[in-house]
Amino acid sequence: MDTPKQVAFAIADALLAGECSHIALMKNVSWVLGRKWPWIPALCQKIYRHAGRHFYHYSRHEIAALILDDHGYYDAWRGEDKPQIKQYCLLPAITPEKPAWLQALALPEFNNSADLARHLNLTVSELAWFADQWRQDAQAVPQLGHYHYRWLEKAKGGWRLLEIPKSRLRNIQSKILQQLLNRVPPHAAAQAFQQGLSSISHAAQHTGKRVVVRLDLKDFFTSIPGSRLHALFAKLGYPENVAGTLARLCSNRTPGAIFRNKTDKPQASISAAHLLRSPHLPQGAPTSPALANLSAYRLDMRLQALAGSMQARYSRYADDLTFSGDDEFEQSLQRFIPRVTAIVLEEGFVLNYKKTRIMRASTRQQVTGIVVNSHCNIKRADYDTLKAILTNCLRHNPASQNREGHANFRAHLAGKLAYMRMINPARTAKLQTLFEQISWSDSTAKA
Repeated sequence: MDTPKQVAFAIADALLAGECSHIALMKNVSWVLGRKWPWIPALCQKIYRHAGRHFYHYSRHEIAALILDDHGYYDAWRGEDKPQIKQYCLLPAITPEKPAWLQALALPEFNNSADLARHLNLTVSELAWFADQWRQDAQAVPQLGHYHYRWLEKAKGGWRLLEIPKSRLRNIQSKILQQLLNRVPPHAAAQAFQQGLSSISHAAQHTGKRVVVRLDLKDFFTSIPGSRLHALFAKLGYPENVAGTLARLCSNRTPGAIFRNKTDKPQASISAAHLLRSPHLPQGAPTSPALANLSAYRLDMRLQALAGSMQARYSRYADDLTFSGDDEFEQSLQRFIPRVTAIVLEEGFVLNYKKTRIMRASTRQQVTGIVVNSHCNIKRADYDTLKAILTNCLRHNPASQNREGHANFRAHLAGKLAYMRMINPARTAKLQTLFEQISWSDSTAKA
């Protein structure tokens, strides 16, 4: 017996291959199901109103989602007489003319898998090998998989899985990033993973405000499923088979053995493990940051509109959502945060409620580790700690302060200074003077 999802996809295929009118949509649904169900007119009217003139720009996944979300369609599966597929549409979906914004991107053209393989300097069979992340043999034999895995402990408890593509897949993903994804701009609110932007540009947008609200997206990368990547590449004008191949090249499904081998660490939460075992955006692939930003485009668009309606500013740094404003925004907080929560859920993400912070001007307002009460500034504790380390390096020797065993302690401290100098050059000048007075001749400071 066909499942609701299978039937929805069969209907979506028939609709996208036919004329986009209310009557034509009804005829095509009835053709697939072999009869006229009473809920078909209302479903087709909903699809027609929702998609309108952009109908052929929708993917089969998006049309199927509209069908599965329909109350009439849902109720039809509750009785004994359930909708079943009587005929399949084998015609290809009608290809719409590329909109002006897509033409302006000048993305490489791939009409089929052979075109994509040639562009990546692969044979078609090699492309199939690297794109097939669901092979059973790769689950049983890690050597056949395309990723290395490493568990990293989070600063505030818990564990994060780093999924690092092996060299050949990494090279393929780098080409996709450089020649395709880098040509597609993310939403202006996205501040991470982009040249010329940083945590400082993110924080600078929220200085001198009466109230700053910071929220955090839970499992940001892994909560972006392979199906969402498929839909994204389809939106960029690629045929379904090419979009699916690109999505599989950029997604991963973590083998169960990775969880079983984690003997000296606590098991991942049930929700986190479920996301990792399903096709998802791997944290560690070169394509993942760009794809994460593009996948959150509609989230950014809706949150920016919501913030603007309440006289607030919005920006996002990876999984960090930050809003700021003055009196009007502060007065709207009671209804603002629930509305943000609803939008986040509707866009397929989840908030980590433990990390929600409401910071008023009377307290320290901090965004991505930067104090923003009046201007971007360094946290006093961080400044004092680094000053103490540099002073002790000068009084004693650098090796005595390298308690964490950094391979190159001088470079480590220089990096901290460079970061602080970007935030507050004047205040960092005193620390730079101390750094330059230190004698680094002791080789243990680098070992």
